[in-house]
Amino acid sequence: MTFSDLGLRAELLRAVEAQGYTTPTPIQLKAIPAVLQGGDLLASAQTGTGKTAGFTLPMLQRLAGGPRPAKHQVRALVLTPTRELAAQVGESVADYGRHLTLKSHVIFGGVGQQPQVDAIRGGLDVLVATPGRLLDLHQQKHVDLSKVEILVLDEADRMLDMGFIHDIKKILRVLPEKRQNLLFSATFSNEIQALAGKLLDDPAMIEVARRNTTAELVDQAIYRVDREKKRELLAHLITQHDWQQVLVFTRTKHGANRLAEQLSKQDIPAMAIHGNKSQSARTKALAAFKTGDLQVLVATDIAARGLDIEELPHVVNFELPNVAEDYVHRIGRTGRAGSEGKAVSLVCVDEHGLLKGIERLIKRDLEKRIEPGFEPDPNAKPEPIENGRGKRSGGGGRNGGQGQRRQGQAAGQRRGGDEARAPRRRRGGGSGSRQA
Repeated sequence: MTFSDLGLRAELLRAVEAQGYTTPTPIQLKAIPAVLQGGDLLASAQTGTGKTAGFTLPMLQRLAGGPRPAKHQVRALVLTPTRELAAQVGESVADYGRHLTLKSHVIFGGVGQQPQVDAIRGGLDVLVATPGRLLDLHQQKHVDLSKVEILVLDEADRMLDMGFIHDIKKILRVLPEKRQNLLFSATFSNEIQALAGKLLDDPAMIEVARRNTTAELVDQAIYRVDREKKRELLAHLITQHDWQQVLVFTRTKHGANRLAEQLSKQDIPAMAIHGNKSQSARTKALAAFKTGDLQVLVATDIAARGLDIEELPHVVNFELPNVAEDYVHRIGRTGRAGSEGKAVSLVCVDEHGLLKGIERLIKRDLEKRIEPGFEPDPNAKPEPIENGRGKRSGGGGRNGGQGQRRQGQAAGQRRGGDEARAPRRRRGGGSGSRQA
């Protein structure tokens, strides 16, 4: 089946062809007809399988030919958890809608808000936003959400993980009761199903992949190593195997900065990206990494959902995540859209419990390796794991190191991060207006 078989209008088909796509992915085959019918939808698929086009294409078709939005009004609202994801969704809206007379814009925090205010003033067909910045502009009466026809929660499970549920509830209260609701997510968590039960009206349900599965084309391996030798082992693997594009995940912002600096000193070009970085620094680092000018990008979990890099060959968990589901999202940055990828995790004695939790979640035992010259000390004792807010018991607990509530962890991530609802005097946002 081709995109033309899905009932899309000619303008959208031209845009899809220009992007180089000919055959819809499984999520697109199921989601596009469902969204075109106008009903609510709850959809889950592995990351990298084309969820964005799955809701963007039919959303644009439903909006095309409709009434022009009045001053400050928005017809379709797409909420995302991170700046990077918001920007990428905004690009997709603009790319797929380039032959339609629809206006779109992207708003998020961390940059001056006036360009965003100016773009919204004339009314928008599609607004892509992070929750905090959207609420700020709504409270300042810069945006009118009373005429929203379509609401999309993209990566909805991640928004819940990051503690956005209260912001989402505030946004829902100012939306019209009659609208189309679309929830797209990488996983079908119990929390997502609970939210869907309150938000959606007799939704169609699509689950392309089994819950919490990892991409089949991702080669996953665990390297056992002492915590003090992780950096040396990472540098060794990168140089020994000539890895040219490596996305590395750390647990904390400070750890990301430190690792990037250490790798750079070893003549391995590296930069860090996390919530405390300015938007210009994040954009610069991501652009250099995508073009191949930067060999290593070191990131915290804020980047686990918001990065879309074609044929990214290597993802490394320098430290395992505290929440097992984040492992799935991290390694989902590679092995996307049919390409092969490699996911490597460097695991010390502190993280054995975290590893067991991950293996329980994905229902498989990961291959364990030991690199010659980096053999771990069999007598090493586990130590508490640093999570950015002091110390807590690490991977050795009965809960596999995951006793901390997700929402609590998320709140810690949001404080000091770009998606955090920072005090008004520190906020501001802006991004270029795009014709969809």
